[in-house]
Amino acid sequence: MTLSVLGEVYALLAAFTWACAMVLFKYSGERVSPLALNLFKSVVGIILLIVTLLAAPLFPGVLGGESAQQVLTRPAIDILILVFSGIVGIALADTLFFYSLNIVGVGIVSIIDCLYSPLVILFSFLMLFEELTAAHLVGAALIIAGVFLSRGHKPPRDTTRGRLTAGILVGALAMASMAFGIVIATPVLKDFPLIWAATIRLAAGTAALAPMALASPARKTLWSVFRPSVAWKTSVPGALLGTYLAYVFWVGGFKYADASIAAILNQTTIIFAIILATVVVKEALTRRKVMAVVLAIAGVLTILHEHVAAVLQRLGA
Repeated sequence: MTLSVLGEVYALLAAFTWACAMVLFKYSGERVSPLALNLFKSVVGIILLIVTLLAAPLFPGVLGGESAQQVLTRPAIDILILVFSGIVGIALADTLFFYSLNIVGVGIVSIIDCLYSPLVILFSFLMLFEELTAAHLVGAALIIAGVFLSRGHKPPRDTTRGRLTAGILVGALAMASMAFGIVIATPVLKDFPLIWAATIRLAAGTAALAPMALASPARKTLWSVFRPSVAWKTSVPGALLGTYLAYVFWVGGFKYADASIAAILNQTTIIFAIILATVVVKEALTRRKVMAVVLAIAGVLTILHEHVAAVLQRLGA
């Protein structure tokens, strides 16, 4: 398996594990506020990443095995880029996203989320000078069409047109911040230990997020999320899947694959989420959802058609 294919596999695994985490976070969100849940999952993710780094010397072939001293000998600009990437892509983007969610509601914010892949492609073209083939563009179009088809966009009640417009613009800025944050770090990720890169980004984002929680009028309620409660039954495994596995896979996808391709494959999260919602949450599987899944799978196969053909040829041989 080549590194580019490994990156594409990581991107798909990130989409699937994040979809699983969203199902768990859906239940957690009934008891915990968005900001508190975001802070909680980030802290849990950092703890798990630190444990992974401590175990790295035992599995050098898998985890890289670089010590903190070795990482600190790397160019300071690389570490600063990862820190900046974490602040923009995690602290800023997530805060803007939750603000937009509170204004426009889940339906419209899901449509806004579709801007993620095209924005990564745009920033990759402008900043990394990546080239895309016709198959990549067609695959991207199919996936994005599936995402749009899978979501309704009825606005919430008691929302003025001006406030709705502001919420949409803030949501678009959130997607732009997330896309810019990961694309600007992509050149550094190519030559940086995966777990260290993920840890530095998440630590920087959480460090920037903590003052927001401290400054919040509801800070006592926010910090109470760290006391054991019933919500932990879903928030802890959600953090394990979402802020550890999905996050590492997500960074790994951008490390090994082209940023634009990784972003396109990441967008299949919504399709996995629809399937899990039908099986686990028992939501109705409508004709619209079925068509969305078909379009997304067609898009993934279009992007990976060369790899799929090679695999089928080997199996036939």
